Amino acid sequence: MTKTTKPNTAQPEERLLTEEEIRAMGDDDYMNPAQLAFFKNRLQELEKDLLKNAGETTEHLRETVLVPDPADRATIEEEHALELRTRDRERKLLKKVQQSMQAIDAGEYGWCEETGEPIGIPRLIARPTATLSLEAQQRRELKQKLYGD
Repeated sequence: MTKTTKPNTAQPEERLLTEEEIRAMGDDDYMNPAQLAFFKNRLQELEKDLLKNAGETTEHLRETVLVPDPADRATIEEEHALELRTRDRERKLLKKVQQSMQAIDAGEYGWCEETGEPIGIPRLIARPTATLSLEAQQRRELKQKLYGD
């Protein structure tokens, strides 16, 4: 009896573009499938890192050692509070990452929520979760500065 293998019917995985290749593309290529695949991959990596950090924090907080010295205990509690604040910021970022991946699936990624104009490749590379163009973000920040939340 001979062993046979099934032919691989899956599509070969396409190579992801590099940052330089995406920056070199023209305006006509904005949010083409290759760019969307690049940003989706970047967002998935970010999501994976955030989830890994959350798991490490949980493990670290479970390993709490009771110390009799009040100064040492205060130091440990302060470190835990700082770590929890960091994880809270990461939890909020995780939500934005997931919303960005949903926007890619819906075909809305890369476009300003307020103006409908392109956000821009350099801005999305710097902040893949951006939902506003640079100008719209500046207007929003100025408004918040002048009038508060």
